[in-house]
Amino acid sequence: MRLDKFLKVTRIIKRRTVANELADRDIFKINGRTAKPSSAVKPGDILELPLGRHKLTVEVLEIKEYAKKEEVDSMYKVIKDETIEDQNELK
Repeated sequence: MRLDKFLKVTRIIKRRTVANELADRDIFKINGRTAKPSSAVKPGDILELPLGRHKLTVEVLEIKEYAKKEEVDSMYKVIKDETIEDQNELK
């Protein structure tokens, strides 16, 4: 599944277009490598997602084309959710 679609389906980011725009900035990483919106996401991948003043690190557990609100928690596991004080740490 594409990165932008995974972020939308899991409700980490509310809109796919927003996920696409953020991924175009080369700030998201999959397994330590810079990811584009079309990058493939599969179970076992580690995603690093700087979102505003938070840096969210999650592990992908499963992929679903569609998920209800209650099912989203089974799709990924939060490894780290840290607040970033200095915006230069995002890079």
